[in-house]
Amino acid sequence: MLLQFSFQNYKSFRDTVVLDMSATKITEFSDRVISIGNEKILPVSAIFGANASGKSNVYAAFRFMASYVMQSFAFGGESGDKKRESLLKPMPFLFDDASANAESTFEVYFIDDEENGAKTYHYGFVLGKEGVAEEWLNSAAKTSRGKFRRIFYRNTREQELDLSGLPAKSRNNIMISLEPETLIVSLGAKLKIEKLKFVRDWFGNLNFADFGQPFENLVISRMVPRNFDTDETVRRKMVRYLSSFDSSIIDFQVEKSAKDETVYQNIYSVHKMIHSDQTVRIPLEEESAGTLKMFSLYPVLQNVLETGGVLFIDELNARLHPLLVRSFLITFLNPEINPHHAQLLFTTHDAWTLNSHMLRRDEIWFTEKDTDGVSTLYSLADFMDEDGEKIRKEENYEKNYLLGKYGAIPSLKSMELLKEESA
Repeated sequence: MLLQFSFQNYKSFRDTVVLDMSATKITEFSDRVISIGNEKILPVSAIFGANASGKSNVYAAFRFMASYVMQSFAFGGESGDKKRESLLKPMPFLFDDASANAESTFEVYFIDDEENGAKTYHYGFVLGKEGVAEEWLNSAAKTSRGKFRRIFYRNTREQELDLSGLPAKSRNNIMISLEPETLIVSLGAKLKIEKLKFVRDWFGNLNFADFGQPFENLVISRMVPRNFDTDETVRRKMVRYLSSFDSSIIDFQVEKSAKDETVYQNIYSVHKMIHSDQTVRIPLEEESAGTLKMFSLYPVLQNVLETGGVLFIDELNARLHPLLVRSFLITFLNPEINPHHAQLLFTTHDAWTLNSHMLRRDEIWFTEKDTDGVSTLYSLADFMDEDGEKIRKEENYEKNYLLGKYGAIPSLKSMELLKEESA
């Protein structure tokens, strides 16, 4: 499970940002807090804020880190894919010279499940113009009470490389093969070093969905569960899932792609005709935007619920009714529905979700951008009002947020674009 994600100097975030999934000592909804090892962990984090305040950049930073871990092995050397490398260069904060030329930092804490010892991992790296400037991996056993042991440390600025926590027979292979752009975790996973493969695979099991990107939206909408075309049970599960908001769909028919067994050339939804036993099928793309989004979310939702994974969605509320968003949240918040402790992180504009009957104060986060273009991220649990008092759980979060009490709302001006300028 994810404990904490932090980053610095990425897009609109100039300074260090920390998104913490650790539960504070507040009392509301204590039954949903997950205990693993010595940690108390939250199943959900919701990020609210105005347009262009930085919500999507938190999502982008986490996705960037995961992508770099998964792909950096292919970077550097004669065989390096320069086009792909250029796409995975972090964009620093560009509105001051110091930050524009500075390094970007990405860091996570995560914990394995109880069955595997509840070991905590601390991994991060720093990227500069020449590649990886710094990288580290530490771990702490359940019995160590948070005392971390170094697995490796790398600092190219100081020409330091400590691989003492890795198997002796693997160290020389890493030193020979390591490129400036390549992460030790990525290289070590390819070399089948179990400790590093475990970390690489943890990032590989993260799930991201950005429905604001048209191409990605199209790709996601064509992804369906394995055996969707041949196994009626698989399709029935999808129908039951969609029936929570659209009971008119009774089945699906699919035409498989020759290139990828999880992608289908054509997908049709089957509907029952009125006053008849006959059915009619329509192309899936003709269904409502909300139905398409929920259809697209099903495979990844099924995966994270079965594996106890992490799902980060940008703009969860887009094209979904508030009650459907609520139902989606309850899937993660209810321990009976989510027994494997899957986690949901999402950004949203939907203030309706912002209430004390749905979310804990430490599950609510805000992004705000100042007049210099610098974004900040802060939790409602840490927020102090104008009297220096913390927010109480009895407050009307939605009302106070829309009134600007917590910040993170747009500063609106009249849209006078059609008004003629005076001479």
